[in-house]
Amino acid sequence: MRRDVIETIQGVEIFPLISLVIFVGFFIGMIYYLVRLKRSDIDRWSAMPLEEDESHNQLFNHDTKSKRD
Repeated sequence: MRRDVIETIQGVEIFPLISLVIFVGFFIGMIYYLVRLKRSDIDRWSAMPLEEDESHNQLFNHDTKSKRD
């Protein structure tokens, strides 16, 4: 039943092609972006999860002190 309804829509055969073009275009764009990145940016971003954040440490230390008291 759904197939019959979908087949009656004019121009429906173009939708899968449009979806494929958007999908492939997105990934080609991402590959282009990643290839063009500077090595310094990649190194800086890769170190971000390992960096100490003073505001986070102060908050964490405050929480642990209040639990000990």
